[in-house]
Amino acid sequence: MEVRIQGIHFDVSEKLASFINKKVERLARRNVNITYVDVNLTVIKPETAMNKQAVIKIIVPHKGEQVATKIADSFEEAIDTAIEALDRQLEKDKDKK
Repeated sequence: MEVRIQGIHFDVSEKLASFINKKVERLARRNVNITYVDVNLTVIKPETAMNKQAVIKIIVPHKGEQVATKIADSFEEAIDTAIEALDRQLEKDKDKK
C-alpha cells in the first residue's frame, strides 16, 4: 500500500505524518484491498477557528476510489473524522456484495 501525504503551502511535521500513517494502517487492516492512500492537508483562512482541512482519498482495485473531506480545529481531529467516514463507506460497499 502506497501512502502519499501532502501539506498544501506548509511542511507536514514528522509527528503528524506518523499519526496519519498509524491511522491509515489501522484502516488498511480492516480492508486489505486498499492499494493507495492520498492525504492532502490544507489550512483555510488561518485567522479563524475550524481552519484545518483533511482530504483523504483511498483507492481499492475493482471498486474505484473513496473520498472523505473534513474540517476541524486540528489536523488530527480532521484526520480522525475523515478516517471514520471512509471506514463507514468501505463497510457500506462491503455490505453491497
